[in-house]
Amino acid sequence: MLRRIWTIAQNTLSQAIRMRVAVIVIVLLLILLPLMSITATGDQSALGKVQTFVSYSMSLTSLLLCVLTIVVSVYTVTNDLRRKHIYLVVSKPVRRFEIVAGKMLGVVVLDGLLLALFGVIIYSLALFMPRLSRAEGAELEKVNREFFTSRTRLETSLDTEQIEQQARRRYEQLKEEKRLPDDMTRQEVMAVLQNEALSAAKSIPLGYVRKWEFENVRVGDPNDMIFIRYKLRGLPTPIDDQVYSNWRIGDFRSVDASGRLQMKTRPYYISRTDPVRTFVEFSVPGDVVAEDGYVSVEFQNNPAFSMVTVVVEDVQLLYRSSTFTANFIRAELLIFSRLIFLAAIGVSASTWLSFPVAVLVCMAAFLTGTVNGFIVESFDFANAAFTILYQLILRPILLWILPKFDEGYNPTRFIIEGRTLGWLFLGKVYLFTIFVKGGVLFLLGVLIFNNRELAKTSV
Repeated sequence: MLRRIWTIAQNTLSQAIRMRVAVIVIVLLLILLPLMSITATGDQSALGKVQTFVSYSMSLTSLLLCVLTIVVSVYTVTNDLRRKHIYLVVSKPVRRFEIVAGKMLGVVVLDGLLLALFGVIIYSLALFMPRLSRAEGAELEKVNREFFTSRTRLETSLDTEQIEQQARRRYEQLKEEKRLPDDMTRQEVMAVLQNEALSAAKSIPLGYVRKWEFENVRVGDPNDMIFIRYKLRGLPTPIDDQVYSNWRIGDFRSVDASGRLQMKTRPYYISRTDPVRTFVEFSVPGDVVAEDGYVSVEFQNNPAFSMVTVVVEDVQLLYRSSTFTANFIRAELLIFSRLIFLAAIGVSASTWLSFPVAVLVCMAAFLTGTVNGFIVESFDFANAAFTILYQLILRPILLWILPKFDEGYNPTRFIIEGRTLGWLFLGKVYLFTIFVKGGVLFLLGVLIFNNRELAKTSV
């Protein structure tokens, strides 16, 4: 059985390579990838250039290979049916599910070969770009520290339930005072009030201190650095778009009987001036982390240097946990998972739909998966009647049938941020996207193909 499947896969692979669309995709990427490495500018820094190149090159490669997968996976079955080549196969001792499995395997092998080829090209060009930019000293160190690395990111979270309660109380107060806007629905007013409550929760008035606590910070070597990443805003916005920040990092949990701190780790004090509405980060040595993996990060809005209320957003702690090479390979495997899913849906749809309709169905699934998070978020503002329809029909389709290719499932975000894409997360993606969703679609195609009448008997 395996030999028959592999024979069909080889035939599918040779058929796909001869297709014009495959040749066009290969030639385009072989030309565009080196060209993009030369023309990428970003913010003109070495870090910005390499981040821009990798972001666009990986996205372009993923897009073109996804389109190629859809076209090839649909064409390889529908063409055999249309030209009646399928009769040459079904007349032999080959089961129909072996035909479908062989077709899909051939497409997956093609995807794997092309993804590996262009992945090596992108990886090699990314390593060469700092030399091309003639980055030296601090600039080269920044590229190595923030891009050619793999860091685990720990994030802070706000009490969303408390924020919603504050918004509800404020809404009831406005309702009693008859100050609700007449041209806004309740959902729209609640959205505005929740945003106000969220902004207030992130705000640090003059003279106040805000603390974020992180646990399970696993720094293998105390000489390694940990990184604090954040984004600031000023209320009102400073004229020069710069905000003064004063940070204290360490373990400040132990206090003696007199109220004095008993430091078990060395604390670090950092003073900075940062641009507003821009992610920035600074580093401190890993010996600041306690033995149990605890570290506290505090921000003081010092009125001696600042004249505005500071809004601190998205405070994150990052520490090195892997290498850039290993992380890049995992990112390529994440792209490969979507290619396998598209191959499954393409082969499945081609067993009962014509070529144009099957391609349209696959493209709709691909585009929906690309903006899945945006669609889900957009329906939060729908009216009540449509919300019921969305909850009962559309939401299960978005969450349980169609894949997610955006937000946290976007591989380029992990690479350009130097953030570790874990094996556990990758395993979950393969389990649900390929073996569950893709597997169901593949079995559906096999079932339809097994029961399909390929030719009528004439007497």
